[in-house]
Amino acid sequence: MKFKKMLLWALLTALTGCYPGRMTNRYNSLVGNVEKDNAVLEETGQDEESERKRMEFLKNLYEEDDSIYHINAGDKLEVRVYGQEELNSLTRVSPDGYLGILFAGQIKVSGKTIAEASAEIEKGLSPYIKHPVVGISVVEVSSETVTMGGSCSKPGLVHISAGSRLADAYAQAGGSAERLFNGVDVDVADLEHSILVRDGKVLPVDFQAAIMCGDPLNNVKLHKGDYIFIAQRMESSITICGEVGHPHRRLYEAGMGLIETLTAAGWMKDTHWNHVIIIRDGLSNPKMYKIDVDSILNGSAKNVHLKANDIVYVPKDNLSEFNVFVHKLFPTAELIQLLRSKAFRVSF
Repeated sequence: MKFKKMLLWALLTALTGCYPGRMTNRYNSLVGNVEKDNAVLEETGQDEESERKRMEFLKNLYEEDDSIYHINAGDKLEVRVYGQEELNSLTRVSPDGYLGILFAGQIKVSGKTIAEASAEIEKGLSPYIKHPVVGISVVEVSSETVTMGGSCSKPGLVHISAGSRLADAYAQAGGSAERLFNGVDVDVADLEHSILVRDGKVLPVDFQAAIMCGDPLNNVKLHKGDYIFIAQRMESSITICGEVGHPHRRLYEAGMGLIETLTAAGWMKDTHWNHVIIIRDGLSNPKMYKIDVDSILNGSAKNVHLKANDIVYVPKDNLSEFNVFVHKLFPTAELIQLLRSKAFRVSF
């Protein structure tokens, strides 16, 4: 059986051309619709139940309590001592977490709530002032940041405060980056395929709904350490990754099918799982199909028609349940890092 597959791969290579960048439309008469074709063993993604769960998840995020603020190094605070205006100060927490207070000296405040820090300062002033009352206001939170990456005007760290949301960070990062196209500056951000990663997981956020439409459920509250990746608008492409000889990204052409795409990637390695996964409609809310490649090779099923921006993923794991595979792969940042790797180049 292995020999037959290798022979078939050689024949397919001859049909599609002697170099992997070349595609033909020879398979058009054999191509089937991925949603209906009998090579599709299972699918998961944007059905009614998945969308219900996605919206329930976003609703829970929307209703979550704001985290209690704890002071950190770099935060700018206004300290007021009532009845003692000469002791009022506007100061920034030192890198080692201290505030300098007249009479009281250096007071450790990092890691404390506003109430706890106020009590510490009152304790430090009590030998000098009878019943001191201290109030603290947060002027600037420098310690709470998220990272903006990809096709935004000003990628890098963005400072957030309690209640900051996705659209706020996008605006702080300058919105979409621009490039010159036919003498006109055009936005290059691809919001449809942009992602928000939290604790290594991709949140099912619709950036278009959040940023362009102001939808409150998708415009989620940000947490310290969130990573926001703004995808780049580019020519439509297909990504082939996993257990193949030549993982790469290639420009999409109408009529592209699964078999010739695998062939252009040097075919599947011996270590591959029995099935191939097609990931569609972005990484934040993907729809996935498990494809029986053997059924296509033996002629019992049609070759599967690919769409622009599909990801063809050949897993290594021999998992008995497709759902187990899905939960293992999503939502994690593993595939995202793979797709962003310099190992992936666009083939022509």
